[in-house]
Amino acid sequence: MTNTPETGTEATPAPAVPRKVSLWNIANVVTVLRLAMVPFFVVCLFLNGTGWRIAALVVFLVASLTDLLDGELARRYGLVTDFGKIADPIADKALTGAALVSLSILGELPWWTTAVILGREAGVTLLRFAVLRHGVIPASYGGKVKTALQMLAITCYILPGVPETARWIVMGAAVVVTVGTGLDYVIRAVKLRQVAKRARASS
Repeated sequence: MTNTPETGTEATPAPAVPRKVSLWNIANVVTVLRLAMVPFFVVCLFLNGTGWRIAALVVFLVASLTDLLDGELARRYGLVTDFGKIADPIADKALTGAALVSLSILGELPWWTTAVILGREAGVTLLRFAVLRHGVIPASYGGKVKTALQMLAITCYILPGVPETARWIVMGAAVVVTVGTGLDYVIRAVKLRQVAKRARASS
C-alpha cells in the first residue's frame, strides 16, 4: 500500500454558504393563504342555510390541513424563515379564535369556553416571549393533542346535526387538555428559567 505524500495541493472543500431562503416560498404562501381563508370562513358561518354551514366547514377543514402542509414543506425543503415562524402561529390562532368567537356570537358556544381557550393561547404565547432570553420552550405532544381536539370540537359545532351531548363531550375534553397543557407550559417555563439562572451563576 503506497502512502500519498501530503503536498498541500489537494483540493479543499469550500465552506458551506448558507442558502438564502426567499420570503415568498411555497411554505409561507400556504401560511398566508390560511390566514386569508379566515374572513371567508367567518362570512360563510354567519350566512343562513345548511349549504353555507357546509361551506364554512369545508373552508375550516382545508385551512386546518394547510397548517400541516406548510410545516412539512418548510422542514422538508429547508424553507424555514423568521416570517414563517411568526406568521404560522398567528394564522393558527386567528382561525381557531375566529371560529370560537363566531360560534359564541351565534349563541351556539358559551362565552366562558371561548374565554378559557383563547386566554390559554394568549397566555402561553406571552410566556414564550417572556422566557425567550433563557431559551425556547419546544412544542409538546400534549400541545398537538390539544390542537387536534380543538379542531375536532369546532368541527362538531359547525357540522349540522351533531347531537349536543357529543359536542359537549368533545369540547369538554378540548378544554381540559387546553388548560392542562397550559399549566405544563408554565411549569416548563419556570424550570427553564431556574436552569438558566443556575447556569449564569456557575459561569
